[in-house]
Amino acid sequence: MIFVDEVSVDIAAGNGGRGAVAFRKEKYVPHGGPSGGDGGKGGDIVLEADSNLSTLLDFQFQHKYSAKHGVDGASKDMYGKDAVDLVLKAPIGTVATDVATGRILADLTVHGQREIIAKGGRGGKGNSHFASSTNQAPKYAENGDPGEGFRIKLELKLLADVGIIGFPNVGKSSLIAAVSAVRPKIADYPFTTLIPNLGVVKVDDDPSRTFVMADIPGLIEGAHEGTGLGHQFLRHIERTRLLVHVIDVSPYTGRDPLADYITINKELANYSERLSKLPQIIALNKIDVADEETVKAVEVHLQTLEVGEIFKISAATGSGTKPLIYAVAEKLAYLKSVEETPIIPEGVMRITPETMAKLHPGQRRTVQRKFSVAQAEDGAYLVVGEGMERMVAITPLDNDHAVRRLQRVLEKSGVYTKLKAAGAKDGDTVRIGTVEFEYIDEDFEDTLDDFEEPSEADFE
Repeated sequence: MIFVDEVSVDIAAGNGGRGAVAFRKEKYVPHGGPSGGDGGKGGDIVLEADSNLSTLLDFQFQHKYSAKHGVDGASKDMYGKDAVDLVLKAPIGTVATDVATGRILADLTVHGQREIIAKGGRGGKGNSHFASSTNQAPKYAENGDPGEGFRIKLELKLLADVGIIGFPNVGKSSLIAAVSAVRPKIADYPFTTLIPNLGVVKVDDDPSRTFVMADIPGLIEGAHEGTGLGHQFLRHIERTRLLVHVIDVSPYTGRDPLADYITINKELANYSERLSKLPQIIALNKIDVADEETVKAVEVHLQTLEVGEIFKISAATGSGTKPLIYAVAEKLAYLKSVEETPIIPEGVMRITPETMAKLHPGQRRTVQRKFSVAQAEDGAYLVVGEGMERMVAITPLDNDHAVRRLQRVLEKSGVYTKLKAAGAKDGDTVRIGTVEFEYIDEDFEDTLDDFEEPSEADFE
């Protein structure tokens, strides 16, 4: 089987359907009101964990995934149909990251877990939503919201409690074979293990002390830069709580055990700060063929470095492995007991759909209409704010009535005031999202009095 643990793909959720502009035309209703229905919602891109998968190989053959768009609204207040979500299945342990921003979109840890990694656009409102006492026959409707789209990186990171690390051929595979039911390939040449092996270790038949151990392929100097497939190997120990650092103390390798210890830890620190801070238990391996005085000298030197617990083992014969496993189980139990849930600092509020729903109308309006004005390198003025960018995106700019309503929204929200304060002059370019306007220094208040006051619903 080909093992693929990293791949990049492009995803695009569906756009929302357009709202309809229509009016009632019954025979005996001479002045029928607006009856344009809303557009349907675009399909989401969903990532689902599947325990039957063990590799990201499927994503190697298709690099673009697009969900369907929502159906446009129609007359007689008929709503467009919502599009079906596109579900992508991936192995447990997959992490999806936005390539452009580095934001983690999903972290799959259990079978059946589903995460929306790209949201489909909301359907546009039909013109029946915009009727008011001063505008009884609105001749405009909204476009649907565009669906989210970007390039993502999928990484497969093993879910293990303990990672076994060390140079190639120090006995990592022999150790996991001695303490679990896994039977990895074992040979006397470097990089025998090319993909990680997972083994379940049982301690005294106590389910609460059972843990998963990962045999990570050997690391070498320069691993943090990708040498020896270092990046692929190091990512698999990022999730672990504890590391068992295996050091070869036999006289046949010609290696310096202390130098090996220092080199491996330098690679961990260069790859990520988290790895450098993971607790370690040292296993001096191959004591069955090592000189006792040499082993003692290595142990003494390591103790001066305050490396923590040190065990002398022979993975080949099983000698010393039981005390090592007991120590690992006890250390894991302690680490799990002191783990804390990250605390959001007081006064900091993450704005999510759930928290937004809990805000009163005044708070929602403040969040949704928040924006800033900046000047780009090309001299254009940028209006940056999710609410404002959405208003422009859903406005059909080929409809004069819709454009006038957008001007009203920008005026009432203070966009023109901020642009003027920032130094914008007649003819300057203003960019909101992907749309550019020409700035005109005039007051829209008198010309737009027949349009309703925009509400916070316009920005949702």
